[in-house]
Amino acid sequence: MHTNFVNALSADDQTALKRAPKVDLHCHAYFSARRRNLENRMGCTLEPPPAKMNKLGGMHVYATNVLDPHLRDRETIEFVVESALRDAIEDGVVVLEMSFDIRRAAYYADGLAGVRRHVEALRARYRPQIDLRPELGIPRQIAASPELMSLASQALELGLFLSIDLYDHQHACAPEEVAPLFAKAGAAGMKRKAHVGEFGGAAEIRRTVELLELDEVQHGIAAAESVEVMRWLAANRIRLNVCPTSNVMLDAVSHLAAHPIRLLHDNGVAVTINTDDPMIFDQSVTDEYRNLYRAGVFSPTELDGIRRASLAPAA
Repeated sequence: MHTNFVNALSADDQTALKRAPKVDLHCHAYFSARRRNLENRMGCTLEPPPAKMNKLGGMHVYATNVLDPHLRDRETIEFVVESALRDAIEDGVVVLEMSFDIRRAAYYADGLAGVRRHVEALRARYRPQIDLRPELGIPRQIAASPELMSLASQALELGLFLSIDLYDHQHACAPEEVAPLFAKAGAAGMKRKAHVGEFGGAAEIRRTVELLELDEVQHGIAAAESVEVMRWLAANRIRLNVCPTSNVMLDAVSHLAAHPIRLLHDNGVAVTINTDDPMIFDQSVTDEYRNLYRAGVFSPTELDGIRRASLAPAA
């Protein structure tokens, strides 16, 4: 047990909490910086999101109207990632699995080569302080684009990405449509993840895990609807990378005290605690631990157990 972490949570000693090593295994590069960092760069104040948004659609409306106009050039999106890395280091994050959307290649004249050059430079620059593990982000919409699917296949051959993640609206494509891509990622030794079960559907979680041979699930909180699925996830050691504030603000969960992460944990499902999109949800990993404790979801000792387990590689 990391006694300092337990005591720091109990005393709400944020300085001590930040010193404890943590991971962030669910963070999207495009919105990875805190909003205040972008405001300082742009010299303006950005409207904060509503406390409750209408699922992914509501988040996209906010992002399109407020954030996207400031994220149009390569220099700014590179600034976002670097400032996010600095914030993560300050927060005690020692492992950061950051998802770089395949569409990021469009910001560079030389496409994927430019993405690789930038990410490799960041990894080298910050390696003594944080283990940045680049993840290839696959939005479900690209399944309808042969060009982008081909680009994603090429990205798997770069030797840059250590994991792959499928995300966005589940109805945009069935997992079968990206199964060959995930098989190629698996053959390359990459960790396989997908966003599924954020807004409902325990059965779909199991189906997607089996079809894409996932190692981890992003969110996956709908598994709490089924004891059978929770037991299956626990038995197969499938870890869920949960983002509590994101789940509440996107109305997948009514309020933090009712978050199903408690039920998942009690049924033996491995969980980690992560940020998702700090530019939107404005929480660090330390904040998320504090929030869960203050809401009465977990005790300090239980949260320390989750923190320590998350530092170990997924089984």
